[in-house]
Amino acid sequence: MESHKTLNEEQRSDTHLSQLASVGQIAAGIAHEVKNPLTAVKGFLQLLNQEEKNEYLNIAQSELENALTTLNNLLQVSKPDLQEEEYQSIYLSEELEAILNLFQDKMYDISILTDFKDTDAMIYGMKNQFKKAFFNLIKNAIESIPGKGTIKITHTASENEVIVTIKDSGVGIPEDKLKLLGTPFFTTKENGTGMGLTQVFSVIYQHGGRINIVSKENQGTTFTIKVPKEHRLQKRGVRKLNLKFSKNDTIKDFLFANRTSFEERLLDEAINVSDKIEEIHTLGNINLLQNAHKLVLFVVEEREHELITFSKQEGVAWAKNSITLAFKLEWIQAIRRTLWDFLYNYDLRHQTEVKRDEFFTLEKKVNELIDQFLTYFFISYSNYKDELLASQRKLVENLSVPIIPINDEISILPLIGNIDGTRMSIIEDHVLTSIGANHIRTLIVDLSGVAYMSDDTVFQHFARLIRGFSMMGCNTVLTGIRSEIVKHMISLGINLNENAVSKGTLQLALNDYIFKKDI
Repeated sequence: MESHKTLNEEQRSDTHLSQLASVGQIAAGIAHEVKNPLTAVKGFLQLLNQEEKNEYLNIAQSELENALTTLNNLLQVSKPDLQEEEYQSIYLSEELEAILNLFQDKMYDISILTDFKDTDAMIYGMKNQFKKAFFNLIKNAIESIPGKGTIKITHTASENEVIVTIKDSGVGIPEDKLKLLGTPFFTTKENGTGMGLTQVFSVIYQHGGRINIVSKENQGTTFTIKVPKEHRLQKRGVRKLNLKFSKNDTIKDFLFANRTSFEERLLDEAINVSDKIEEIHTLGNINLLQNAHKLVLFVVEEREHELITFSKQEGVAWAKNSITLAFKLEWIQAIRRTLWDFLYNYDLRHQTEVKRDEFFTLEKKVNELIDQFLTYFFISYSNYKDELLASQRKLVENLSVPIIPINDEISILPLIGNIDGTRMSIIEDHVLTSIGANHIRTLIVDLSGVAYMSDDTVFQHFARLIRGFSMMGCNTVLTGIRSEIVKHMISLGINLNENAVSKGTLQLALNDYIFKKDI
């Protein structure tokens, strides 16, 4: 029975692969033919925009950029080998953990459960393509859940395969639509393009893997991905790159001459962040690539003070715009890896043998400076958030104790909601300070909006506070006291008559203390 099921699964995979290949070949041909004239049109629009600024030209350029982006995505999923990413050994469990960090802001409503076994199992392939594929799958799972829900991700390995399942409690996919998943431009989402799942299928199939999808409407969807296991030992290290080099180049000259190659390499290293570059720039006016070059320059020239100042500015900018910290961490670590690749290639071109002490001195210097950047970034980020929370807390405290001045001597304190010990302490601090600073002679405390006081301690605290008003030379007028509160005061033996005057309603107090006085 199991072999029959496996055979059917393989037949479905082969059929789907054949369909994708056919559609992919057609799509790639169309995309290639359409992209060339559109690129020419883009160039002419840019020239026209330089001669005369025009709102319609800006709109045309923006829409053209969208079309070119779509075509580029189509070319990538149709012929992913065009990206020329090298194959390497990959721990999928590590990549899944890193990807999940990018969705921290979604974990308030959605519970993401993980069960990772056989984490030492490896596959062999294009790491960034796999990262993008699993990013798309997890993103789709999250977007399929309206409101609260659960996603469970498992990682196991058999003798020959690494197996990952992503199960969500989302809206599910109609049965008649399942066979169309992965086809370019087919999507079940209202604003989707269908390119995300096309990329997923293309990457898995290209690496000899299989995908199985089980889904029921209003119950959720489960993706099961099986990829051939890699049995060789993983090798991690620097890479030889084809870069520009002149014999007398300093490291700064070398990096400047290869600025474009550095950016390309960096974007390959930080595949999940690269898709967010425009969004982060729009959200916080933060140019990630420009800032990466600035950080690298400070590091290689050992400009420690400028690096620290820059890191503090970055921390505030990211905190101010509430950008996910995981993106920053992945970005900085990608900068670190890319810089080491370039330092290795710079030394390689010099064709000199680096002494051990020189290498370790360089290693310590570079890594200490980048770590220092991260340290001050996180301190600055945290300080800004703490200050923001403190100011918001202060605002809430002020709103919970709204003292309204009627004239130079009389103010109203309308209290609403429930009053517990913490809030009573806030009221005490705020009101006593205001009486002293503003020379309030009469304070009308309206209790008509108070539902209840939490316990006996709060009632006794309130009585002491009224006596405190009197000690500061401020007359207290109590209005709108609910019968339940009066009964509780009587049971506790609390008498406020010595330090306060009571009026049935706020309107009566205003009549006696303001309107009659004006007459």
